[in-house]
Amino acid sequence: MTKQILKAHKVRLYPNEEQQIFFAKSFGCTRFIWNRMLSDKIEHYKNTKTELKNTPAQYKKEFDWLKEVDSFALANVQQNLRAAYSKFFKGFGFPKFKKKGHRDSYTTNNQKGTVAVTNNTVKLPKIGHIKAKFPSVINGLIKSATISKEPTGKYFVSLLVETVVEPFTKTHSKVGIDLGLTDFIVLSDGTKVANPKFLSKLQNKLAREQKILAKRREGAKAANRKLSDSRNYQKQKIKVAKVYERITNCRKDFLHKLSFNLIKNHDVIAIEDLNVKGMVKNKKLSKAISDSSWSAFTTMLAYKADWYGKKLVKVDRWYPSSKTCSGCGHLLTKAELPLQVRSWNCPSCLQSNDRDINASINILNEGLRLATLKTVGAAGLA
Repeated sequence: MTKQILKAHKVRLYPNEEQQIFFAKSFGCTRFIWNRMLSDKIEHYKNTKTELKNTPAQYKKEFDWLKEVDSFALANVQQNLRAAYSKFFKGFGFPKFKKKGHRDSYTTNNQKGTVAVTNNTVKLPKIGHIKAKFPSVINGLIKSATISKEPTGKYFVSLLVETVVEPFTKTHSKVGIDLGLTDFIVLSDGTKVANPKFLSKLQNKLAREQKILAKRREGAKAANRKLSDSRNYQKQKIKVAKVYERITNCRKDFLHKLSFNLIKNHDVIAIEDLNVKGMVKNKKLSKAISDSSWSAFTTMLAYKADWYGKKLVKVDRWYPSSKTCSGCGHLLTKAELPLQVRSWNCPSCLQSNDRDINASINILNEGLRLATLKTVGAAGLA
């Protein structure tokens, strides 16, 4: 049975000079509206202790140049700011002001064909067709488009498409996954996938380019030049951005391919629900954990499992998967199994356990138990 989903397609754009100017205006106007609306909300609350219900339309009277850009781009700023406030009231951080050159983007909606694609162009409101390069065929109804400019100077559009997908054939296979640093994942069937460590591999090159960038900055300051006017600094800034871009692209490609293969080959996947945000506070391991991108990997598994009719079960982070013998269930103490010990013999059943494989087997067993409980609970409620 097919499933209707929302899927994003990231497409490279090649705007001409006039189109680049329009994008710059759109980025600036959306950034201005966000900052102005947020500032007015804060000031209004200080004075009245009530929330200000402001809209982009009321600012167009005072700032006539806001009419030059797509009205849907400004309307989406209002929606995003409202969502940010909702998250704040649920315990997330307070909305922040936006800076120029940091994640420049705007979102527009498709209204009766205002956003469309051809063989080699993307059509956008108020600007028309822009030359583009498509990595894959886009099938379905385009709902919205988010245009962005990367620090490398490249332009992209993310097209949100309503489409249908076919579920994968059932394999009747179940697997547990133990996340790690030396091995990115260890499966309960004994398979180990090495951690590619993209940041570590390009660390020397990144440090070299950043060192040159620092020298360019000092040179500009010594000559009393603004960094925006220093051509050498701006060129070097792009070189640093390209190294970061390569790291990001390689990591995303690895995570997408790995998560897709796991979803395709297994019907039930059990994985640890790690507190990555808390783990990165460890100064010794923070860089390695960030480089591994466990959160992004788990997110990919979750939505792909939903798309293709598979099941992802998250096991509680406090479950002692490493310290429990998968053969007899004997539980070791933390002192009996320090982190540097990678294999151990069970004192109860004498089974020889590889730390990571043993953990993945326990995660699978606990995941199947949780999945059974949920199924029984749902049946009882029905």
